[in-house]
Amino acid sequence: MLDSDLAELYGVDTKVLNQSIRRNIERFPDDFMFQLSTEEWESLRSQIVTSKKGRGGRTYLPNVFTEHGILMLSSVLNSKQAIQVNIQIVRIFSRIRQFILDSGELKLEIEEIKQKVSNQDKNIELVFTYLDKLIDKKIGPRKRIGYMPDDL
Repeated sequence: MLDSDLAELYGVDTKVLNQSIRRNIERFPDDFMFQLSTEEWESLRSQIVTSKKGRGGRTYLPNVFTEHGILMLSSVLNSKQAIQVNIQIVRIFSRIRQFILDSGELKLEIEEIKQKVSNQDKNIELVFTYLDKLIDKKIGPRKRIGYMPDDL
């Protein structure tokens, strides 16, 4: 998420959010936060139509936060709104993670069922093949077996 989006969620100015981050930069390694390149920012800006410099626009490249960076903001920002938003974000990420885990297990179960059905199809096909062979065989007159009295 962009720093400006998070600042809006937390109810603080983007400048205040970034100042807090700079004061605690050791809490935000590269896998928590990074800065967009000029090309990335220009591409994103053309898509979201931001205001120009001098009319509320940015004079620096925005910071972008990963899931872990967003969670780390709770230790940097201490406003009541920031704390409540962070609680909601943690809950959302937990739900997403659980959904991914559940869907992964579901995929495995579906694969197991497919394998069983595939095996059953092969077995049923084999049974029908044997039945076809038995039907196609010419069976001659059957010899009687068992006790037969002489007078018959």
